[in-house]
Amino acid sequence: MSDMLRSDVMIAFAVMMVVTVASRAGGYWLMGYITITPRVRRMLEALPGSIIVAAALPVAVNGGAVVMFAIVAAMIVTIVRRNDFIAVFTGMAVAALARALGFSG
Repeated sequence: MSDMLRSDVMIAFAVMMVVTVASRAGGYWLMGYITITPRVRRMLEALPGSIIVAAALPVAVNGGAVVMFAIVAAMIVTIVRRNDFIAVFTGMAVAALARALGFSG
């Protein structure tokens, strides 16, 4: 039997799936009891950006100059072009090019 099909792995996968579905469904259910005021709407609109920052900040802090430069390049492209796909591609390209040219940290 392969390592991926072990019973403990399958149980862990099932538990993670149930928790994910429950948290999503629970969020929709709870939001049914919230009155959407302009303040709540602004908070909900800002939430995706804050999640991205929370995920990217540790990488940026620990990644060094190359990562910071790639993030700045992606931010500039986001501001100028307003296209997330192009911004992500630019950030990856800048990081890859910097690493290929021998820059580290």
